Amino acid sequence: MSAGRLIGIALAAAAFTMAAPASAQPAIHLQSTDSVGPRALEPQTERSVVRGYLESWKALNQAMENNRPELLAATFLGDAKDKLTATIQEQRSAQISTSYHDRSHDLQIVFYSPEGLSIELLDTVSYDVEIRCRGRLLGTQHIQARYLAVLTPTEVRWKVRVFQSDPAQASRSAALSPARTIQVRTQGALE
Repeated sequence: MSAGRLIGIALAAAAFTMAAPASAQPAIHLQSTDSVGPRALEPQTERSVVRGYLESWKALNQAMENNRPELLAATFLGDAKDKLTATIQEQRSAQISTSYHDRSHDLQIVFYSPEGLSIELLDTVSYDVEIRCRGRLLGTQHIQARYLAVLTPTEVRWKVRVFQSDPAQASRSAALSPARTIQVRTQGALE
């Protein structure tokens, strides 16, 4: 990867984290994008995709922490938005909220469609999940997971259309999943 591309990725990450304190900025690593499909990936597109994906994590945290699904609209669409909206509605009805603080992203763009209408990426992400019930902290858990995301260009940015964790990894860590932790801990907290 050229020095120009590395600088571009660093600038995209910096733009994403400008409002956050320096200690809260996630570390970003982008693997080589030399062979991602039949279409060449331009440096500007690469930067824009990474920026859009990192902004989706920020929107995800804000929406989940405040139980406000409308905050997803800026960076998610389609199936990803629908599933996350349903999760937020379930949280709200259970009177819980979750905060996601991403610590690092190891990104690999694996496919760029010939028409330029979608990009598929894999993300090995390290993040902390904080779970609250009626404002009271129930616990914090550190998670390392692998996500598959498909992004689609819109009028002004790339948005996440598919956002799912690696099912093989999910089954290995099911005992520690945030949803399971929420379920177990809130049973007593809601009584």
